[in-house]
Amino acid sequence: MVREDKVIMSVKELRRLPVIYQVMEKKMTQVKAGGLLGLTDRQIRRISQRVREWGEKGIAHQGRGRPSNRAIDQRLKAQVIGLYKKQYADFGPTLAAEKLSERDRIPISDETLRLWLLEAGIDHFQRRKRPHRQWRERKSHRGELIQMDGSHHKWFEARGPKCVLMAYIDDATGRVFARFDAYEGTIPAMDSFKRYVKRNGLPLAVYADKHTTYKSPDEPTIEEQLEGKEPMSQFERSLSELGVEMIHAHSPQAKGRIERLFGTFQDRVIKEMRLAGIATM
Repeated sequence: MVREDKVIMSVKELRRLPVIYQVMEKKMTQVKAGGLLGLTDRQIRRISQRVREWGEKGIAHQGRGRPSNRAIDQRLKAQVIGLYKKQYADFGPTLAAEKLSERDRIPISDETLRLWLLEAGIDHFQRRKRPHRQWRERKSHRGELIQMDGSHHKWFEARGPKCVLMAYIDDATGRVFARFDAYEGTIPAMDSFKRYVKRNGLPLAVYADKHTTYKSPDEPTIEEQLEGKEPMSQFERSLSELGVEMIHAHSPQAKGRIERLFGTFQDRVIKEMRLAGIATM
């Protein structure tokens, strides 16, 4: 009896295939492909070689289904975190690692300890960088990044119902997609995003503000803190399952392109109303 091999791939891995094929056909450089997929050019070469040898199943992660070779004894990790909190809370990772080795006979590198402490939510030893703003260049390919937002404006004055303009702008091309909805929430966001994808394809990343639709206001649970994760909104979780990265802007200035787009739309509405002899507020 012939057994049929089954290969399980994630959405993220499936989306790598078109880019890898372009590399194999020499339509894209390995460096550019690595930038698009968040991989090094060396990783791109390895994946391309596996696809040449094994076909599409070569795109799947080779360690799937196997126990990790770097699996950590969780009891040891918990013991180290407990000792740090009790005896070395004022120490940085380097000095604490030395003391754990000398006094507690637990050999551990300072970098491993640093990562464990950060996962446990202990970060007082980190240097705090001053916030700064830097002009961000546009992406070079359509679909690499889109900015999205909802604009609460009297779009129809008293001549129509109150509504929100859900708008999308491609960072590379400036191509715009917009749709009116009754409010800015999870359902309108998912509906407008689905319509955008049907027309323009699935983007690699979405840039939005910290509205509760896009970023959960909940505090992380203890499990999430230990795993270094943040709570996710329904919209953010849906994007994650599609392999789309969600990026949150820290200020309106950070997503200036779509903010300027809304300003342009509003100016045009007011201009058209004046031309039509309708009073504006």
